[in-house]
Amino acid sequence: MVNITINGKIVQAEEGEMLLSVIRRLKIDVPALCHHEAVEPLGACRLCMVEITKEDWNGWSKFVTSCLYPVEPDLIVLTHSDQVNEIRRTIMDLYLARHPNSPEIQKLAEEYGVLKTSYEVQVDGDNCILCGICTRICDAMGFHAISLVGRGHGKTVAPPLDEPPPDCTGCLSCALNCPTNFIEFSDQGNKRTIWKKDFEMLACVKCGATTITREFAEFLSRNRDIPFEYFETCDACHRKETSLSMGRIAAWTKEAQS
Repeated sequence: MVNITINGKIVQAEEGEMLLSVIRRLKIDVPALCHHEAVEPLGACRLCMVEITKEDWNGWSKFVTSCLYPVEPDLIVLTHSDQVNEIRRTIMDLYLARHPNSPEIQKLAEEYGVLKTSYEVQVDGDNCILCGICTRICDAMGFHAISLVGRGHGKTVAPPLDEPPPDCTGCLSCALNCPTNFIEFSDQGNKRTIWKKDFEMLACVKCGATTITREFAEFLSRNRDIPFEYFETCDACHRKETSLSMGRIAAWTKEAQS
């Protein structure tokens, strides 16, 4: 363990632990749109930037992305200094120009006092901030169905050749973890559509509620050693069965003791 100072408070942290995890453990609100605990950090959004220094740096400091900067002894960290806040305002100014219709970007920009971009607005700009959470999670799941494609202004997230990706199972890990709700999908009856691909939804054999896609259930059964039949019952019915079983066990134990 090492001692570091964050906003004037001395705290302990594991040497090598990323600064952002320590900051969040202290419940300090630092924005990090591209960060997700399930995958390796990328530092793409730059919003988690903080100012660091040490006593022996003679007043010199630098700015680092806290999700990628490892803790080291005697580090002094400022999460909301005037310079840090100005950096975040500049980033939000740029985001508002490229993603003018994103409610999430608008809300975060407003928190830093940026109500309108000072740059030329990209009128047809979508809500994808290229954070890479979707592609990193997809890769971590083992699918590799989508990726960042293109360069510069035209860079985006897409499946190969912008066609329905053969490796996608419709698990929604990408869409549900997108910080700006860019990835669209629809569930209608027993059909799910995402990335221009249709999937059959399994229905609970007890209550009829849809559970997950057949493709995702087959993948989990094949690669995670989970019986396929498990996915034919929804979570609510699984919990109900468990509670009934525990109730029967409790009643049997009470009878045995009396």
